[in-house]
Amino acid sequence: MATNIMFLRIPNANVNCTRNFMNKKLPFPQLLKMENGAKKQREAMNKVANYSNGCMKLGRVWRKIQGLNNWENLMEPLDSLLRDEIIRYGEFVLACYKAFDLDPNSKRYLNCKYGKSSLLQEVGLGDSGYEVTKYIYATPEINIIPPIQNMSPSCCGKWVGYIAVSSDEESFKLGRRDLMISFRGTVTNLEWLVNLMSSLTPARLDPHHPRLDVKVEAGFLSLYTSNEKELKFGLPSCRQQLLSEISRLLNLYKDEEMSITIAGHSMGSALAHLRAYDISELGLNKVVKNDSARVPVTVFSFGGPRVGNSGFKKRFEELGVKVLRIVNAKDPITKLPGVFFNEGFKVFADRYDLPWSCSCYVHVGVELMLDFFKMDNPSCVHGLETYINLLKCHDPAKSNRDLGINVQSKELNIDHKTKILLGFMNILGPNQAPNIMSPSFLYYFLSHILIF
Repeated sequence: MATNIMFLRIPNANVNCTRNFMNKKLPFPQLLKMENGAKKQREAMNKVANYSNGCMKLGRVWRKIQGLNNWENLMEPLDSLLRDEIIRYGEFVLACYKAFDLDPNSKRYLNCKYGKSSLLQEVGLGDSGYEVTKYIYATPEINIIPPIQNMSPSCCGKWVGYIAVSSDEESFKLGRRDLMISFRGTVTNLEWLVNLMSSLTPARLDPHHPRLDVKVEAGFLSLYTSNEKELKFGLPSCRQQLLSEISRLLNLYKDEEMSITIAGHSMGSALAHLRAYDISELGLNKVVKNDSARVPVTVFSFGGPRVGNSGFKKRFEELGVKVLRIVNAKDPITKLPGVFFNEGFKVFADRYDLPWSCSCYVHVGVELMLDFFKMDNPSCVHGLETYINLLKCHDPAKSNRDLGINVQSKELNIDHKTKILLGFMNILGPNQAPNIMSPSFLYYFLSHILIF
């Protein structure tokens, strides 16, 4: 593939400045201005050179960055290319939050504010080199008796993310055509209820091989598979929307080298796990020319909960799906569900499976633990934007143990119980009864009562 390479010719400003100064042809302020200009030119050229070198290197090692060897030798210290890719995909997920309309008076309430063609431009990712091809909606199917006041009907789909594909130019830099799926986290009240449905149920995503030992959280599965069947022109399920578009894109670019990258935060991480498993279980990522080869499927999970049991994890690994979980050690959501019965309690003496092993929640994939918070503020420990900003501050030359970023609380030095009480008062407001369906209430309850 032919490429156009642009060379910038920069004059030897230092030599000219020095010569002019020695001959006293220029006053000192003008000389200083020329030297500053030359410095900025050199810095710009260095940035261009570093970017070009990074793109060329990424194009050669992209399979390793996508988890070919389970990120071996890339985690400690954190590889600079891997860090940049984590941040890049995190910003694609952050775009979902920036574009999500939370204004009850808006016609686009609980949907995306922008059209597909302008989404990335509007959220500051206009130069990302990706084009959005489809919006994804999910329908939480939960029957609540009695109904909760001010809660939208369960049969109404909400915008949860989008599918995008890399352009020709971006694909050349990446070394492959990247099909990217991005999911936001929990926002609406019904979605919080979905998170609290912690019973395990067989996934049954492949009708020919039900695999009853592969179990996932019932709420996440409902969000992924439920549709608007009660409405005449209702939306298909989140799963059906994704299957249709991914199949179309895989067929469209079947003659190219491809990757499927799925990124999500919080609840979106759970949807990313289910989507990755579904694609691989159905064999959608099999290469047409070589049935034994598969398009690599990678999940970048930010602050994600556990999704399934040990059978789910085992099948995940058999299918070759790669998962990199970026978590904060103080984030309570990453400890749910399965606060007590999880991968740490299912085996006795590292040898014997206990009877309840198949009913324990288990994390999937490789964990990148970032313990950079020194405070109890629940509004920060789970925020995706905080994850990304602090990853940007991380010096790749240092080990993860040296990531000593202190986020100091500005609260008074008071005891922990008083902090909890003040937290609930802030949530309730003056003279108000507790709204147990409030996302802030639920999050505060989970972080301070169930976890800490």
